[in-house]
Amino acid sequence: MRFIFKTSYDQDIALAKHAGHRFWYGALLVALVAAPWIVSEYALSQLTFILIYGIVGLGLMLLAGFTGLFSIGHAAFLGVGAYTEAVLAAKGWPFPLSMAMACVLSAAVGVVVGLPALRVKGIYLGIATLAFGFIVEEVLARWESVTGGNGGLSVKGMALAGWQVGSGAEFYLVCLVLAVLSTLAVLNLLRSPTGRAFVAIRDSEISAQSMGIHLARTKSLSFAISAALAGLGGALYAHKISFLSPEQFNIIQSIDLLLLVVIGGLGSVHGAFLGAIFLIAMPQLIALGKDALPPAIGQAAGLQGVVYGTVLILFVLFEPMGLYGRWLKVRTWFQLAPFYRKGLFKRQKSFQKSDRVR
Repeated sequence: MRFIFKTSYDQDIALAKHAGHRFWYGALLVALVAAPWIVSEYALSQLTFILIYGIVGLGLMLLAGFTGLFSIGHAAFLGVGAYTEAVLAAKGWPFPLSMAMACVLSAAVGVVVGLPALRVKGIYLGIATLAFGFIVEEVLARWESVTGGNGGLSVKGMALAGWQVGSGAEFYLVCLVLAVLSTLAVLNLLRSPTGRAFVAIRDSEISAQSMGIHLARTKSLSFAISAALAGLGGALYAHKISFLSPEQFNIIQSIDLLLLVVIGGLGSVHGAFLGAIFLIAMPQLIALGKDALPPAIGQAAGLQGVVYGTVLILFVLFEPMGLYGRWLKVRTWFQLAPFYRKGLFKRQKSFQKSDRVR
């Protein structure tokens, strides 16, 4: 088991806590950078999708995992960013400017959606965000002069400082850079006073308010940052798909994003990318497993939904901390064996019950 003795303030606020962190994260970054020359084109395409969904997952994790505000219509922010990028790219805007505009517009929409969060929470907030998701999907379908309606909208290629990003490897590297920058930004935000305010609101709104945290402003900021990251992911998603239609941002997409953060592990930055891996890998595994199943089951409609629902129920019942929680248990077992005890990660009672005093 590793013991860390901190002797300076710089060591206390460092993102990498020890040499092991620096080695493994450095090795992971080197492997990701070298991926275009190592893996096949199809595998590289799947890695690109993982990075895009990881960026969107970071935003939803910030909202749901660290602020405690669940959104069942998060695909709407993804759609706003994607269509903004597609429209501005068609007008000849360079990618950095169109990407920034996609983030800003998505953040503005997030603030508008976050207004109900000032008065409702829990399932009622979920219903409000779900209704907003339906509204955005309908607007995308009806505003044909801008979005192309149900006929869809083609997306122009990415232009970056006079450089036309064409190949899959070049686009993958752009996604990798943005994913790393987004992760570092979220990590630094979480250890700032604003990030600590998010966590305080998640644990107990009454306690947070008693410490001087402005609930309305902090919740709106959480929605804005979460929507901005979803808009960034949407901008990349638009260029990856190259064709947009309103059906791509429906309630199913929102549920998939919610599954991403729940199965990945609520309250962990790692969980956003682990959930993205699950979201991309699971359909591939289901497709491979269909041949081994009886035709009545393998060819049945709705098989993917049944598998997703079963996996979610199993995680909620047996691994509420998600994939990252399971990794923590495995790592701790190796560190403490043979002194590891089963109840080491038993969840503590939540302080949210104090909210009933109102």
